[in-house]
Amino acid sequence: MNDNQGILDQVFHLSEQHTTVHREMLAGLTTFVSMAYILFVNPSILGASGMDKGAVFTATALSAIIGCLLMAFLANYPIAIAPGLGDNAFFTYSVVLGMGISWQKALAGVFVASVLFTILSFFKIREIVIDAIPQELKSAMAAGIGIFIAFVGLQGGGLVVASKSSLVAIGSFTKPTTLLTIFGIFVIGILMARKIPGAIFIGLVATTLLGLVTGLIKAPQQWISLTPSLKPTFGVGIANLSIITDPQMWAVVLIFLLVAFFDTAGTLIGLAQQAGIMKNNKMPRIGRALMADSLSMLAGAVMGTTPTSAYVESSAGIAIGGRTGLTALTTGVLFVLSLLFSPLLTIVTNQVTAPALIVVGVLMMSSLREIDWDKFEVALPAFLVVIGMPLTYNISYGIAFGFLTYPILMTAAGRRKEVNLITWILFFVFILLLYILNIMPNGTTA
Repeated sequence: MNDNQGILDQVFHLSEQHTTVHREMLAGLTTFVSMAYILFVNPSILGASGMDKGAVFTATALSAIIGCLLMAFLANYPIAIAPGLGDNAFFTYSVVLGMGISWQKALAGVFVASVLFTILSFFKIREIVIDAIPQELKSAMAAGIGIFIAFVGLQGGGLVVASKSSLVAIGSFTKPTTLLTIFGIFVIGILMARKIPGAIFIGLVATTLLGLVTGLIKAPQQWISLTPSLKPTFGVGIANLSIITDPQMWAVVLIFLLVAFFDTAGTLIGLAQQAGIMKNNKMPRIGRALMADSLSMLAGAVMGTTPTSAYVESSAGIAIGGRTGLTALTTGVLFVLSLLFSPLLTIVTNQVTAPALIVVGVLMMSSLREIDWDKFEVALPAFLVVIGMPLTYNISYGIAFGFLTYPILMTAAGRRKEVNLITWILFFVFILLLYILNIMPNGTTA
């Protein structure tokens, strides 16, 4: 073992985890390739709110770099962090487009939620609340967000369109851009079926190349940028903090806080189980992992992006042997290199990102297996969460439906003792939340 390997072994305890530098770096590369789509999907979704796509690209990369480095050195886990899908959809489609709040003010809400999030993580309140939330509702939330994201992808790709008679209808398969989306779905689907690492990213590249060759996508004037800029979004959230006095924003902050609260915990535990890190059904150093997530979320809010979360695509790196923070460090370094390629945003159109959104939606549906569908007191709240998000086009309403029905049905089924105090507190929180959302201007429009 040379000096560099010896240092890395001391920092990341490679020998204790029965892994090597080569294996960890290969795992980090695999994780990066698997999740690199967020560099293009996040600007696409947040761009629909009016945000500058180039700045969002840079903020996405920088927040991922910070998150991965924190996860590597604080928690020593092979888990990557980046802005999460779901939070960005809520930001754009529910808050900005649905409630009529400007993206500048919405970023202020993200910043406040990030500060609260960090405080809660520091005092370990986040761990306590996460443990108290019914597992069925956690699983339903992940699946519901997955369907919502897939629905956004189906719309962006032209596979479904608006209809006055039936709300939605099938799109036209004669449009070349729609066919481009279908091509992307099949490419990613085939690669996923063959268990090819980085299937989503490869599908994005293949779809983009076909679009360029056929003229459906125009080539950029330059391919590399040496000066990525954050100017359009940096500090905007802090500059608009006065909006927090508006009661409508309280609901926004609460939802960002709740969604971020639940998003990372399930992913962290699932990945830790896959990596064999769990001990006595508990995750060692989970407090440090949650703090890494919180601090990267705070940094992202300052730079101009929605909350970060642990990425399920880290499972690709873990599957080939990633066991320590060196995997996350490698992923972070690769995000540094990605900053050079912001001009590529112009060729990553809705038709290119749509297949990725649809496939990620499929992956998030796997959490449904954790729900006991034979018990109606559990099945109905879970179903309302899952179906409520896409049908109301509002993630917050879907979550609320679950928490408003779960404690009542559990009580009716004679299982009141299984409903803890925190769940009842959230029951009343969501009553207040729905009231605020519906009495404010545009609050009923999702």
